[in-house]
Amino acid sequence: MDFIHSAILGLVQGLTEFIPVSSTGHLILARKIMGLDLVGTLSFDAILQLATGLAVLVYFWRDIWNIIKNRDLKLISVLIVGSIPAVILGFTLSNYMDTVFRGTHFVAVALVLGSILFYFAERKFKREISEKSLERLGTPLSGKDLSGISLKKGFWIGCFQCLALFPGFSRSGATISGGLLSGLNREMTVRFSFLLSLPIIFGSGLYKVYDLVKHGQLGSVESSLIVASIFAFISGLLAIHFLIKFLKKYSLNYFGVYRIILAIVILIFL
Repeated sequence: MDFIHSAILGLVQGLTEFIPVSSTGHLILARKIMGLDLVGTLSFDAILQLATGLAVLVYFWRDIWNIIKNRDLKLISVLIVGSIPAVILGFTLSNYMDTVFRGTHFVAVALVLGSILFYFAERKFKREISEKSLERLGTPLSGKDLSGISLKKGFWIGCFQCLALFPGFSRSGATISGGLLSGLNREMTVRFSFLLSLPIIFGSGLYKVYDLVKHGQLGSVESSLIVASIFAFISGLLAIHFLIKFLKKYSLNYFGVYRIILAIVILIFL
């Protein structure tokens, strides 16, 4: 890939990793539009996730530092338990993730199903939104901020994160929906969604780096990865900030409408 292709893919990854419209789905569509080969791109996309994972670390460094400083073993345990479902299912479906699940028709269907999930999650939560809690989304975590997340709820939200393995669903959209459906307020849901993404993002990315090094393939994609990763990191920071501000006033259903329109466009033109 040349500089332009790499920059575009990095921007797409960063902007859509956290906004609930499916980063993997958009990367597949971007490659289709640019005429790039889809075969063997899963490693490239997983490594790009490391750049967006770094964006989460930078943006939420105060929250993460508070967890470490306070030795919040309960929250750490919840994050570990919440990551288990995606790890197990990810390894189980690994042979299909770079082939069957990356077809454009599959992405279109997942986009619509994700929109339906958003609708039911927001419908349940509609009358429970607290303006006071929304105003605190930009502040560091305290011990009680995530006190409502039990191991059971963490595992439940982690099961929703498994939907992100299917291109078109969106990790953030799935986990936020899972949090709302489990009875968490919007503040806790959004915060936990970002924190829960870290083990999977870094786990899958580092595993793919190891796989490339093991097979001597890292050098062949190094320059394009550097370019794409820089753009993914910067746009990822912007996307996190945007989503937090957006969800203070609006619901996931706005993204649901976009997803349905995109699915229709995919089915008609691609």
